Amino acid sequence: MDEGKVSCPICHEGSEIGERASHHNEKTIRELANRMNRIEGQMRGIKGMIERHVYCDDVLNQIASAQSALHGVAKLLLEKHMKSCVKEQLQAGDDEVVDEVLKTIFKLIR
Repeated sequence: MDEGKVSCPICHEGSEIGERASHHNEKTIRELANRMNRIEGQMRGIKGMIERHVYCDDVLNQIASAQSALHGVAKLLLEKHMKSCVKEQLQAGDDEVVDEVLKTIFKLIR
């Protein structure tokens, strides 16, 4: 094993010491990455609309659409996180993960 690396099947697989890593399957990672690529394109489109002096209401509608798409990514990631990372940490006896995930959810719903 590389120096400075830890291997933990729950949250540290192949990550740097002190750095946790997800362990989602490749399908989930591709789906999240594809969604983020589309959102990145939406952001560039919105920037272009602003630079072209597109009517404000049209720009605001595109911003709302991008926010909704980003919210969808967050929901999917939260679902996968709860069903894998959090579940496994609870099974390993780490009850602190509940406080961690609640803090994250509260940030998401602000």
